[in-house]
Amino acid sequence: MRQRRWIELLKDYDCIIQYHPGKANVVADALSRKSVGSLAAIRVCQRQLLEELRSLQVHFRVMGLGALVANFRVQPDLVGRIKTLQKNDSRLVQVMEEVKRGSKPDFVLSDDEILRFGTRLCVPNDEDLRRELLEEAHCSKFAIHPGGTKMYKDLRQNYWWSGMKRDIAQFVAQCLVCQRVKAEHQRPAGSLQPLAIPEWKWEHITMDFVIGLLRTLGGNNAIWVIVDRLTKSAHFLPMKVNFSLDRLASLYMKEIVRMHGVPVSIVSDRDPQRVIQVLEDLLRACILDLQGNWDDHLPLVEFAYNNSFQASIGMAPFEALYGRKCRSPICWNDVEERILLGPELVQLTVEKVALIKERLKVAQSRHKSYVDHRRQDLEFEVGDHVFLKVSPMKSVMRFRRKGKLSPRFVGPFEILERVGILAYKVALPPSLSKVHNVFHVSTLRKYIYDPSHVVELEPIQIFEDLTYEEVPVQIVDVMDKVLRHAVVKLVKVQWSNHSIREATWELEEEMREKHPQLFQDSGMSSLED
Repeated sequence: MRQRRWIELLKDYDCIIQYHPGKANVVADALSRKSVGSLAAIRVCQRQLLEELRSLQVHFRVMGLGALVANFRVQPDLVGRIKTLQKNDSRLVQVMEEVKRGSKPDFVLSDDEILRFGTRLCVPNDEDLRRELLEEAHCSKFAIHPGGTKMYKDLRQNYWWSGMKRDIAQFVAQCLVCQRVKAEHQRPAGSLQPLAIPEWKWEHITMDFVIGLLRTLGGNNAIWVIVDRLTKSAHFLPMKVNFSLDRLASLYMKEIVRMHGVPVSIVSDRDPQRVIQVLEDLLRACILDLQGNWDDHLPLVEFAYNNSFQASIGMAPFEALYGRKCRSPICWNDVEERILLGPELVQLTVEKVALIKERLKVAQSRHKSYVDHRRQDLEFEVGDHVFLKVSPMKSVMRFRRKGKLSPRFVGPFEILERVGILAYKVALPPSLSKVHNVFHVSTLRKYIYDPSHVVELEPIQIFEDLTYEEVPVQIVDVMDKVLRHAVVKLVKVQWSNHSIREATWELEEEMREKHPQLFQDSGMSSLED
């Protein structure tokens, strides 16, 4: 039916229909062929293909000039280098002589005079050659920084040298990228260091803030938690997140100082974590049972917490603070009127405080034994360099690095001073000037030095007008930018006194006119030919 419709259409034209064999119809094949296999597409990818072949250090030879795609015969250059360097290694030369005498059955000397350990090539003791092998097996795009064990398993299939496993482990440990991105699978550093037990009530306190709460009718959306370290009694103060420092000081004077006086020391963001967990649980229960705004139930939550038994002191915080239990509906008759005057009251209070201190000491010792069992000791010296762990939640605000795939560690930074037992002062760059430079040892990671990490900066020659000349160093990449009516050839150039990250895209035509030697050094002139 389709041919019939074409016949009816073509009958109005003066034309001759002639059969043409399919094998000879190359024009139709070219029109229907996908653009991926076209000669134009091959020319676009030719540079990148040849650069990758050169990076693999292979020799290539064109076998057929008339073919659409040139055939390459690849001959590895690495085997030839190993063969040459084996003759310069006195130890391997001695092994070759022993193999010829038959005293080394594990080694084999092939027909092309290459020494092998079984089927594996014996790599001579040449630092450049071994480092090149290690970099190819670890840093190339086909490997992407494997661990020491994986890298050893891959290399040992084809190569062998004495101390190979040790060299691979050292190379991986010194890799700067691995030190920054690989996760730690060791126990956290730093043993637990409990705070000293206070001598009296409300002399040493801890405080923290609970934020992210729903805004109530009164406008409160946060809670200020203040806890006495000796009696564990606490006050929960409703507040707003945008309270100023003066407003917080006024609230503290009104609610804390008027009842307990001025404390000797204040610890922030440490001890109240357990209290905050109990507080949030009590608030959830109040919202479910009593309904309404959470700040309406906060006084009852504070009373329930202070009148509940605390395992660390062996009594309720109310009893530890006032010396007796608080009257409540379940123990209304148990609390009787007591008349204690003079030495009896003082003696009872002193005994109660001594009992609390003894129980706190036992609780701290038990907690320390549990925590230290899962931690390890780690110490640094002044002048050492360390990496700083980046918290995923705080990385955007504090370290200007966002995203799940950002590095786990930043640095390395120099240690300036040891603060206490488990904290260190670190020299941070100006970009992190807003970050407090004292860190706990658990947030630090030891930096393993390697000479390749040191970048020697060339001196900058400054002219009288305080300007300096920037010279292109190398071509990093090439790109063809396709416009509507033209194709613009661009090259990515690394300039002097700048890193590769700061390379810029420039017009290839202008760069060839101003800096022709740049294309000769990079081999792009031969690629164009």
